[in-house]
Amino acid sequence: MATVDGASQLAHPWSLLCALGALATLWWAWRALDRAWLRPRRLGRALRAQGLRGTSYRFPSGDMREFVRLGAAALAVPMPPSSHAVAQRALPFDLAAIKQHGNVCLSWFGPEARVIVNEPKLFREILSNKNGRFGKQKSILSIQILLADGLTSHQGEKWVAHRRIINHAFHLEKLKRMLPAFAACCSELIRRWQDSVGADGVQEIDVWPEFQNLTGDVISRSAFGSSFSEGRRIFELQSEQAQNVVQMSRAMHFPCYRFLPTKLNRRTKANAREVAELLKGIIKKRESAMKDGRAENDDLLGLLLETNTKESQETGSSKPTMTTEDIVGELKLLYFAGSDTTAVLLTWTMVLLSMYPEWQDRAREEVLRVFGKNSPDFEGINHLKVVSTTYQDQEIQVLFSS
Repeated sequence: MATVDGASQLAHPWSLLCALGALATLWWAWRALDRAWLRPRRLGRALRAQGLRGTSYRFPSGDMREFVRLGAAALAVPMPPSSHAVAQRALPFDLAAIKQHGNVCLSWFGPEARVIVNEPKLFREILSNKNGRFGKQKSILSIQILLADGLTSHQGEKWVAHRRIINHAFHLEKLKRMLPAFAACCSELIRRWQDSVGADGVQEIDVWPEFQNLTGDVISRSAFGSSFSEGRRIFELQSEQAQNVVQMSRAMHFPCYRFLPTKLNRRTKANAREVAELLKGIIKKRESAMKDGRAENDDLLGLLLETNTKESQETGSSKPTMTTEDIVGELKLLYFAGSDTTAVLLTWTMVLLSMYPEWQDRAREEVLRVFGKNSPDFEGINHLKVVSTTYQDQEIQVLFSS
């Protein structure tokens, strides 16, 4: 009897563990079923009942297969330089959905509903909203966070607080302080190009990598000041990370792909860790210098830290509004949002100037007339008309023209 009772007592904990495991499995299965099947179908019916047209949800990847297929087909065909049909190449799925279902329509990224908006008035309302009540796409954010967990991925109150702090850091008067750093980087680029010209006065230059390096130099110098060399390493890692995230996004229609131990996923996570460690080291050194009164807050990092401290003091909080991890995310986002985008703009500008030499002549004449041989300054930039950096009193331009 003692042996039987002992066995019963021994089996009891295992029975309890098995029951708990079964309950956990059932709970997980129900959550998965609800997220991947029940909730999307309920949401789809509710949105269609409100008059929203669009695609129907297809388990488990929604419209992702079609999104990837149309994107690959668009990139497979070279785009003539004279063509300005950018939407057909950059956003072929969105353009096709708008043509079929209207300017406000429904699509699916996996089990997540996405509303495509191509109405200028609605667009203006969304962009001008300061409360963060328009949610961001979670399926995109899960991959984007590997690149930069910053303002573009935050929601709600956190988005509002970060936006307020960053707006202070990007105030026009504070950006003026960074103009010498911008000018120094551009002067170095021009000198390098001039030195590469041969005796015949002609040299072919691939401007795309040159402009990538330029924007990386500008961001590194204006963001970190004296920590310029460390900033360059971060730029190199973030450039590789952007390419990795694009590759990962092409496989988003495979469930849980980003959790698989593939070579790409391991490299992407290793890059994210290295960038975070580099940035934390720069932030700690700057915070120590600020406490000792040895820091000049003329770069973006200094402005962010200064504004973050003032924001916390004004709200009466003992903790900073933005943590070190938050600042790391915003600086990573700065590299991603400011580097390749600006490099693409500069490269396309060079293409257009070569296509329209009369505008090239007018732009060169204006710059020489305003600045002569002097370095650009803020007051002179405001007098440029042909080479303009601002677009005032413009309505929001509709991307998808008929």
